[in-house]
Amino acid sequence: MKQNLTRKIIAAHLVSGTMTVGEEIAVKVDQTLTHDVTGTQAYLAFETMNVPRVKTELSVSYVDHNLLYADNKNADDHVYLQSIAKKYGLYLSRAGNGICHTVHFERFGQPGKILLGSDSHTPTGSAIGALAIGAGGLDVALAMAGEPLYLKMPKVVNVRLHGRLRPGVSAKDIILEMLRRETVKGGVGKIYEYTGDGLDCLSIYDRSTITNMGAEMGATTSVFPSDEVVHEFFIHQQREEQWRPLLPDEEADYDEVIDIDLAALEPLVAQPDMPDNVCKVSELADTVKLDQVFIGSCTNASYSDLAKAAAILKGHTVHPDVSLVVAAGSRQIFAMALRDGVISTLVDAGARILECGCGPCVGIGQAPRTNGVSLRTSNRNFKGRSGTLAASIYLGSPEVAAISAIKGYITDPIQEGITDVLSTVTEPSSYIVEDNMIIPPQTSAEPVEIIRGPNIKPMPINEPLPQTIEAHVSAYRGDNITTDDIIPANAQFSALRSNIPAISQITFSRIDPDFVKRAEAYGKSFIVGGENYGQGSSREHAAIAPMYLGVKAIITKSLARIHKNNLINHGVVPLNFVDAADYDRIAQDDELRIENFPSQLESRKVTVINVTKGFSFDTKADLTDREVNILINGGQLRLVQSKNQKQ
Repeated sequence: MKQNLTRKIIAAHLVSGTMTVGEEIAVKVDQTLTHDVTGTQAYLAFETMNVPRVKTELSVSYVDHNLLYADNKNADDHVYLQSIAKKYGLYLSRAGNGICHTVHFERFGQPGKILLGSDSHTPTGSAIGALAIGAGGLDVALAMAGEPLYLKMPKVVNVRLHGRLRPGVSAKDIILEMLRRETVKGGVGKIYEYTGDGLDCLSIYDRSTITNMGAEMGATTSVFPSDEVVHEFFIHQQREEQWRPLLPDEEADYDEVIDIDLAALEPLVAQPDMPDNVCKVSELADTVKLDQVFIGSCTNASYSDLAKAAAILKGHTVHPDVSLVVAAGSRQIFAMALRDGVISTLVDAGARILECGCGPCVGIGQAPRTNGVSLRTSNRNFKGRSGTLAASIYLGSPEVAAISAIKGYITDPIQEGITDVLSTVTEPSSYIVEDNMIIPPQTSAEPVEIIRGPNIKPMPINEPLPQTIEAHVSAYRGDNITTDDIIPANAQFSALRSNIPAISQITFSRIDPDFVKRAEAYGKSFIVGGENYGQGSSREHAAIAPMYLGVKAIITKSLARIHKNNLINHGVVPLNFVDAADYDRIAQDDELRIENFPSQLESRKVTVINVTKGFSFDTKADLTDREVNILINGGQLRLVQSKNQKQ
């Protein structure tokens, strides 16, 4: 069989299992990344494993989310992360150096490598021909300890790009078109592999926009080949020796095929409150009045993104009713934009320049006003993600964002006739390469003290699965519940990420303020959900906090991949309805009972008795033997501790 790129990389890293779609495989992990929101929990878990130094080829700890020091909490976390990196042999990218995903493919990623990151947008790194996959922090900790990554062999979907994009249409419109077609759950169990003659018109940063937002479809990852475009990028990054060509075989086999005519695309936007709620910008016809525009995030903060925005804004001033904020994706990008006058053009037009980091994308600063409308080049527009629950968030390209900032309404750059100014904008011919804000691993054996602030608390560990559980339904949720719904991401709460007892107190706080009180009163409980429960961020806290509050099982119509893995890792049993109609027969506060839970789980069929309503219903456990063992024993950390005690 002629191999596609995905199967080539997986085959080169296969530790166990067979590459049959749906079967569990284990693969060697070459590189890992974390950031300051997810990293603290990952390293607290890693510390319990008694491993003296990371066993990967390369691991990097990034500080890019919680950059505002309003009190001691974020600063304490960052010192902890720096001391962890020094002790265990990680690189540390300091605050201000840039967003983890951008910096990683610029300075560390390599074609053919497998990168595992504790962030759902880790697939950004697949733009260079790597296989980059998002996961929970505990999975990353295990990889740093030398354990393989376990996943189900995905389908590989060939997305064939034909032709060239017109000026005013960008890579953002390609991925929005994919979301329009595939939806936010259409990519579950799939890897999207991009091929075709249309690749020639896409820079590495264009490609990273597409791989980044593949996460919004629920995909395991997305990947581009390592071709001459990647080769040129590595030359610019002064890393040519780390490049190698990596392409699919001619006439390689794929499980599915999607064709996109790039010339037929036009500017698109995702409307509130889901990334797949996509329409043409021209259909809005200047009807959406804006309060705010944000150009940035790991999705669209490249040099050319900023340069296109500057070309459109040159000679204009931002609309008086609009606040325009801009953040470069990395310090390298910012330095080149500063050198070439891009930043000064943006400032002259009225843009506010933020430091190189995530910021507004995750509601850490620049939250819109009450009932405000914000157009953003970022990747998610879930309700409340911006930091303002009542705001309406639209997603679009830098071209749409820039012209809209001038007009005050969401505006089509093609209809405005401004595309001529975009035709000359390209990536710079010479790059500024400076890694002085990256601290390399310590090479000496000098002892290192781990510095812990008062907000850093130990990782809680679940108990083994009891024979019988009788508990109430503490939460009854609908479809597409996001990890932002479970644990909000914004600045008000982000500093609590290293303190599970504290952050658990805001579980479901935006949509169900009484949840915590109810869960604590019940002691043990179940959560019932609809389709695609736990979509979005890899935020491990969305599994740990409910576990800490006594949630023993999540019963849903379907679960998002990363959230399901996080639940398993922390000993919370994920179950799916056999008959989806049973979902409608259950209500919040119903009392449920599961008897002989471990043995039923081993059979993969679990009967649940609704004590309140007087009926029973069947659920299925889509689990491997390994996952069943983890759950029966109370999660990965309890297993690790048991293993360490035996040694």
